Amino acid sequence: MTRTLAIDCATEACSVALFDEGNLIAGNWRAIGRGHAEQLVPMIASLPERGRASRIAVDIGPGSFTGIRVGLAAAKALALAWNAEVVGYGALALVAAMARARAGVGSIEVAMTGGHGEWFVQRFAADGAALTYPASLSPEQAAAQSAAAIVCGSQAEALQGLRGANGEALALLPDARQFALLDTSALIADPHPAYGRGPDARLPASPMLSGVAA
Repeated sequence: MTRTLAIDCATEACSVALFDEGNLIAGNWRAIGRGHAEQLVPMIASLPERGRASRIAVDIGPGSFTGIRVGLAAAKALALAWNAEVVGYGALALVAAMARARAGVGSIEVAMTGGHGEWFVQRFAADGAALTYPASLSPEQAAAQSAAAIVCGSQAEALQGLRGANGEALALLPDARQFALLDTSALIADPHPAYGRGPDARLPASPMLSGVAA
């Protein structure tokens, strides 16, 4: 039985999920804002068999500098303990896939909270293919170039208001329980952080993972 543990703490949400061949076994999602290092490990440990899997998928961003590092550190430490494969995926790609599953066909623009008042923005085709690279833009810049039928993400309603266009706005945050919506082409081998912009502060020490890897 091939299992995948999905870890997502790159934004103000923190979530984990355990899959068997794409079927969700168990998962948990919380909108916490801060404190990912304290929340993540207990959430993993609460999964069946403490989340043990042969593959670990982790959100690499863009998003919170600290949250991305916490997720990657946990994924790599557990992969070492379990002799598991680690793959990454983009926060904006997952949100786009969630919006596509909810709203159906149409081009999709993702707008997520960034740093210093900017938004992380990326556009996707109706089939899920990325049309642009993730960019950190001011709200005005994002609105000026927005043309998708569907806008989604934590800043979807704000973007919809600024651009004054028709279409659907879906307020969404990444959710590891929806990981199976991603196409395999969206997965990244040997993942590294995709912060979207430079760090704003020094990182705390990496979280302890005792109680999960055993």
